[in-house]
Amino acid sequence: MIHTGRHFLQIPGPTNVPDRVLRAMDRPVIDHRGPEFAKLGIEVLEGLKAIFKTESPVVMYPSSGSGAWEAAIVNTLSPGDRVLMFETGHFSNLWRDIALRHGLTVDYVSGDWRRGARPADAEQRLKEDKAHAIKAVMVVHNETSTGAVSSISEIRQAMDRANHPALLMVDTISSLASMDYRHDDWGVDVTVGGSQKGLMLPPGLSFNAVSDKALAANKTSKMPRYYWDWLEMLKPNHSGFFPYTPATNLLWGLREALLMLHEEGLDNVFRRHDRHAEATRTAVRSWGLEVWCADPKDYSSSLTAVLMPQGHSADRLREIILENFDMSLGTGLPKLAGKVFRIGHLGHFNDLMLAGALGGVEMGLRLADVPHKSGGVTAALNNLATTIQSKDQINRPASVLA
Repeated sequence: MIHTGRHFLQIPGPTNVPDRVLRAMDRPVIDHRGPEFAKLGIEVLEGLKAIFKTESPVVMYPSSGSGAWEAAIVNTLSPGDRVLMFETGHFSNLWRDIALRHGLTVDYVSGDWRRGARPADAEQRLKEDKAHAIKAVMVVHNETSTGAVSSISEIRQAMDRANHPALLMVDTISSLASMDYRHDDWGVDVTVGGSQKGLMLPPGLSFNAVSDKALAANKTSKMPRYYWDWLEMLKPNHSGFFPYTPATNLLWGLREALLMLHEEGLDNVFRRHDRHAEATRTAVRSWGLEVWCADPKDYSSSLTAVLMPQGHSADRLREIILENFDMSLGTGLPKLAGKVFRIGHLGHFNDLMLAGALGGVEMGLRLADVPHKSGGVTAALNNLATTIQSKDQINRPASVLA
């Protein structure tokens, strides 16, 4: 089928890349050892600190988020170390697998994939660890496969109540620049991020925000590393350079994306994501379908996973929607394959884009003969109309970039 108009990319990442960012990347490659690049490097490395809400260094790699997971491990831990992790979905499983392949012993708190990590579980495990054998607590902030969030501030409080010295490492790949996150205030030691979601870039950049405590652990870590070594990155980063060839044109795009985020104001960005998430859930409930995340306090503002009625395939629905309306929805991952579809509502996104996305879902449900009630889109539009902020309510701070 020939489609007109623009493709609707409604997966939870990679997300839509704004035209401003595309234009910023569309320039000749420059010398990554020259003065123009040094200025760019310093600008984006400093600008990222405001996104992570940290005064600590942010290390950047030309890689996917999986690389930043590995960097967090090899810079702080040694083979045989114990770590505490929580099963919240597919991506917590993947991070666990990376830890196991590096010779770590993983205490994995099982979960049903419908909730975030529970602070009480962390506190109990840490209090039982009298010898402080657990060296790190590793949590996925926003589980991209399920749409369930873990409260990092509450996990930090649980660690403090247990008086445990473990490092706190957090994956923010699908929450950074989309949902409130505070590396310093929440006492996080390593934050993992990626470029292709809330930062509105193509895939290809990953990040570690690194505390002083994590840098101290780097000195005693016995994991072999070269490409991922923080110290090798930080030395040239001070003058805006990198120890090996960086993703030069992606950095121009990153600079523009940071400008856009600061022009809108991070608090406004978060409110926008909250509005779109609640409107999406309103549509799902009005259709008579079920939001996969079972606990409302864990609802994600980046994506919504929707459970299909028994006997109906989410993959078939996605195929029908793609074929007829040129819209991509997120698939159900591993044990959720065929059972859920995921609606991404993060990044460069607005009310009319959401209306179109939900319209495509509602029409797809009808074409696929999925039992549902009509009126989900109308319910979502009513929700959006009642939550529009006035200009006086919107705070737009000055940009931190030149």
